[in-house]
Amino acid sequence: MGARRGALAVLAGLVVGALGAPGTAAAAPADDGIGYDVSYPQCDQPLPAVASFGVVGVNGGLATTVNPCLGEQLAWSAALGPVQVYVNTANPGQQRDAVSTWPSSGDSPYGVCDGGPGPACSYVYGRTRAAVDIHAFLLPAAARAGVPLVPAELTWWLDVETENTWQTGSAAAQAANRATLEGMADYLAATGAPVGLYSSGQQWAQIVGWVPPGSSLHELDSWLAGASDPVGAAQLCSSASLTAGGDVVLAQFVTELDGRLLDHDLPC
Repeated sequence: MGARRGALAVLAGLVVGALGAPGTAAAAPADDGIGYDVSYPQCDQPLPAVASFGVVGVNGGLATTVNPCLGEQLAWSAALGPVQVYVNTANPGQQRDAVSTWPSSGDSPYGVCDGGPGPACSYVYGRTRAAVDIHAFLLPAAARAGVPLVPAELTWWLDVETENTWQTGSAAAQAANRATLEGMADYLAATGAPVGLYSSGQQWAQIVGWVPPGSSLHELDSWLAGASDPVGAAQLCSSASLTAGGDVVLAQFVTELDGRLLDHDLPC
């Protein structure tokens, strides 16, 4: 997201953007630094017409689904500036017999996947999900919408939330979840694109826990959730990052505008 800026200085100039026509943005980006993130809940709704940047959800709430409004929302983000996207993440290894997407083979930094729930297959699962996000979801939607995108030129965020399916109940489960995120991050980073982590501190601690320095997640920057107003977002900017090697570069706060919830993003 670039260099850290004074969150309170940005906060002093905050103006909530007006809304334009559904799926479009009008006018020039605002100079207050505030951006917005949108996804399938905003389908057929007006998107903020004044914003400094827009982050678009690739998936439809689950890691295996696509946002049905992805193309038009990518066009909205591209009109504001460099496109940023986020992808849903999950690890269904403990329910692998009930899903068709769990791998039964493949190489990983943790060894060869044998179909089990451990880090090797979890890594392969994450790598596969990232490949699908790019080649089956993002690029076809962008092409249909006439939005020229190069994966390496995007900023990618891994959305880590308890609403999705994760392995639970042990440190081994957290290690497997971490391996899934490493698989996704490594695949995306191999394109040359920057990758970051989106979560709240509480959800991250529950799903992933401590990230060792040797992990490819360790140096990634954080986009923190959990604030309900700009003041709370500014406080998040001073919070600990999700990993010890990264910085907090974005803080999300949610407000209601015209009866709709709208996710705002404050650069830190």
